[in-house]
Amino acid sequence: MTPRMTARAVAASCASPRLGWPCWSRSLSGRLRARLVGTRGACGPFTIGCQAAALTHGHPSGYLAAGALALMISELGHGRDLHGAAASAIRRLQETHGAEQVITALSTAVQAAEAGPLSADALATLGQGWVAEEALAIATHCALTATDFRSGVLHAANHSGDSDSTSAICGNLLGTSLGVDAIDRDLLAGLEGREVITQVADDLYDVFADGRQPPAARYPRV
Repeated sequence: MTPRMTARAVAASCASPRLGWPCWSRSLSGRLRARLVGTRGACGPFTIGCQAAALTHGHPSGYLAAGALALMISELGHGRDLHGAAASAIRRLQETHGAEQVITALSTAVQAAEAGPLSADALATLGQGWVAEEALAIATHCALTATDFRSGVLHAANHSGDSDSTSAICGNLLGTSLGVDAIDRDLLAGLEGREVITQVADDLYDVFADGRQPPAARYPRV
């Protein structure tokens, strides 16, 4: 799997400098913004992921979960396996003030995956995914226990909580870990905007990893 294929396997978003703490939130959307910030950045993926989420999510568990996801994506893109990526995220969180909720959630997900195969009971111990640390935990658990891309995403999509978010995050993790070729063809066949998604992911990779700007005509200034 090449880094460019990794970029295609996850939904990409741009990292921005931290502008403040406008909302004391720990919901999901901040973390969904942080998926590909690990590709490049002088501050490192964890810090940039936190900064991107903190634009709108001021609760520590909201932006620290985003940083953890960005770090995991970066680790996977550099060849670490899912267990190693999760372990790296936990270690980084342990060095960070206010990360207790995220550490507990992610550690519980890893321990549940090590205890046995995926089950509804195991997922129930991780919450419903309506807040950032729970969604990261559910997605990580499903990725760790998956036998392939489809099984992980389907499990992450079939629970009583915020299943669209948890399945998207699980898809990020498994797509980066397994590569774009692991995504089942029938899942891609009906994907709306597939060509646009691929082009944007490639362009973001070029910018963040290689420092190359896309053709100006592709993204005209308003």
